[in-house]
Amino acid sequence: MASRELAGRGILVTRPGERAGNLVRMIEALGGRAHVFPAIEIEDLPAPRALAELERFDLAIFISPTAVAKVMAQVSAWPRALRAAAVGGGTRRELERRGFHAVIAPVVGADSEALLAVPEMQAVAGQRIVIFRGEGGRELLGETLGRRGATIEYAACYRRRPPRAQPHWAPSEIDAITISSSQGLANLFDALDAAFLRARPLFVPHPRVADNARARAAREVVLAGPSDEEMLAALVAYFRP
Repeated sequence: MASRELAGRGILVTRPGERAGNLVRMIEALGGRAHVFPAIEIEDLPAPRALAELERFDLAIFISPTAVAKVMAQVSAWPRALRAAAVGGGTRRELERRGFHAVIAPVVGADSEALLAVPEMQAVAGQRIVIFRGEGGRELLGETLGRRGATIEYAACYRRRPPRAQPHWAPSEIDAITISSSQGLANLFDALDAAFLRARPLFVPHPRVADNARARAAREVVLAGPSDEEMLAALVAYFRP
């Protein structure tokens, strides 16, 4: 990959601030100008009760890299027998970076549906499963595993907030916008001018987010993928002469 494939391109990175750095560095390494505007701000919550009782669970599911970071910041020793699962590759890599091995995760996809299709998630009757996530969110994962016979406990370890920052860039500086989630997309349309958002290509991680963007009359939606590497590859392919 040439070192200047994004030269002169302004890319709006809307990942939460603590997760934006890697994509920013990758864009700038290829000559692009990365402008950070977190579409979701992360707010800490008190430690969930489950963190003091990890030994009673058979499986811990992490919904996002943020969930991994928030949980591990409050755990001094992880029980050896407690297996870990992740909804996608980014969350799996965050767990592996912190020393986890044999993480259960989908090979393709990065959502509840993808994890539920993994063989290890089929025969879960009698298992006690804790799901570490942000406050609120989809119930599909817990409800499905519950129907399969597992006992489910949700453990919220952070709260998502709409952005409070003000844009520090001019619309003319932005050639493309990267989106990280449906909630982030909704927050952007609440915080920024809709005509500005609709006039730029939106690079999204998942078909569900793409559908939401099209429902908001986005001019062009590019399905990239959930990882920074997939997002960067889609940007390079789009702007390649």
